[in-house]
Amino acid sequence: MEEKKQQEKGGKAPKVKLGTKSAHAAYFMPMLEAFARRGKLNEVIKSRAVKSCDLLDAGIPLFPNDFRKEHDISWITDNFESLPAEELETKEDVVAIAGRITSLRSFGKVIFFHMQDETGRIQCYASREHLGDSFAIVKKLDVGDIVGISGHLFRTKTNELTVACRTIKLITRSMRPLPEKYHGLTDTETRYRQRYVDLIVNPRTREIFKKRSIIVSEVRHLLEEHGFMEVETPMMHPIPGGAAAKPFVTRHNALDIDLYMRIAPELYLKRLLVGGFEKVFEVNRNFRNEGIDTRHNPEFTSCEFYWAYANFHDLMDITEELFARCAMKACGSTVITYQDTEIDLTPGHWHKLTFHESLEKVGGHSPEFYNDYNKVKAYLLERGCKVPETDPLPKLQAQIFDLDVEEKLIQPTFIYRYPLEISPLSRRCEDNPQLVDRFELFVTGRELANAFSELNDPIDQRCRFEEQVLEREAGDDEAHCMDEDYVRALEYGMPPAAGEGIGIDRLVMLLTDSASIREVILFPLLRPEV
Repeated sequence: MEEKKQQEKGGKAPKVKLGTKSAHAAYFMPMLEAFARRGKLNEVIKSRAVKSCDLLDAGIPLFPNDFRKEHDISWITDNFESLPAEELETKEDVVAIAGRITSLRSFGKVIFFHMQDETGRIQCYASREHLGDSFAIVKKLDVGDIVGISGHLFRTKTNELTVACRTIKLITRSMRPLPEKYHGLTDTETRYRQRYVDLIVNPRTREIFKKRSIIVSEVRHLLEEHGFMEVETPMMHPIPGGAAAKPFVTRHNALDIDLYMRIAPELYLKRLLVGGFEKVFEVNRNFRNEGIDTRHNPEFTSCEFYWAYANFHDLMDITEELFARCAMKACGSTVITYQDTEIDLTPGHWHKLTFHESLEKVGGHSPEFYNDYNKVKAYLLERGCKVPETDPLPKLQAQIFDLDVEEKLIQPTFIYRYPLEISPLSRRCEDNPQLVDRFELFVTGRELANAFSELNDPIDQRCRFEEQVLEREAGDDEAHCMDEDYVRALEYGMPPAAGEGIGIDRLVMLLTDSASIREVILFPLLRPEV
């Protein structure tokens, strides 16, 4: 019976010999047997377990919580890095820092090691002369352990600022070795799957997510400065809406209904405009049941904001300001480099083209071509595209745009005045009701924002929803559903407004020179580990 349980857990537990008579050896056996079942047990891990037994035998706990950190490493470097050795010798400052050991060199009676916390890295020096009996603890430490130390600052013969340890305390024992120093954690999938290790050993990864925090904070600050109020809207929707995308479906048992993880917060945010809030925004997650590639993750972060009594031209202005502010905060300049290409985000330098102008001036297609349904269909089929029989010409034109225009839009470019048929929530242009007051922002050949003057005519909106329903019935599972409650809200009256969605992950990619969206999401979705 016991053997069967072991097999269900992952195979029969191998016998593990630890090579120590310590009474604490049994404590480590479940962990070591789990390593052995997976073929991952090696002498390094066994050595750490043996040294851990020695520490416990000496009365040293492996996971205490009684050390209090008083200083960040960055505080030390900011205040003392510029001081010469002679001046440091006159200082009586005692520092108390905590962090992870990232390198360790033993020279018998003295040990040098580097410690890293969230803010930086510093060298530490431990000697038997200063630590006495506590030096035996240091001899049992390994790279990866988290320790707390107090001591004085001095400079070594190589002039490196160093903490001379007067006390040292093990705070957290690391049972696994960190990746090898010189090669690091280089396998891309392992980096994403074990982001906790990636953050320990790769400074660039830490820098990306620090910048991400700065960027999101700046987005909030700018919108708040413009009078926008941050709100939260539902993550589970009874009707998916706000974007053309396939949703994830979940089940609410108590209500006995299906719900959909939101694909966009748009329709709820516009309900707030009906209710009287005139400037609202939300920074949060969306979920779309779509493929995974360098630009797409099934859950992603967006910022959507809605502005009563404004139009899409107003949004162009605030978008230029927002991107420039984020670039200055994260990169120190509005001119950045992305994948070896210089990108100028300075307001006033951005390009503007209508949708149809882009097909001609960027895509190289004449109006006689892109306005001819049969010619466009034949071209798309020749390029290997799927062309549903029910798709109208504007949808085919959108495919041409994806093929021949989008990737060529490197510098910031607003593409505006889209066809009505591919913009079911946008307001019609006053001078051409077959077009809408909408723009999409493209930088480095990818879409970063989508915005439009909002449709607030409930009759027109109902008709467009009904057309979308017909498209769903014809097989388009990304078409919009009929949302009677949203139409009812519009029937109470929504003021003229403009709204925009910005892909936060793609913005962070741009400002951190990251080629893949997985680089800027802490825990991207991956296939389950076998």
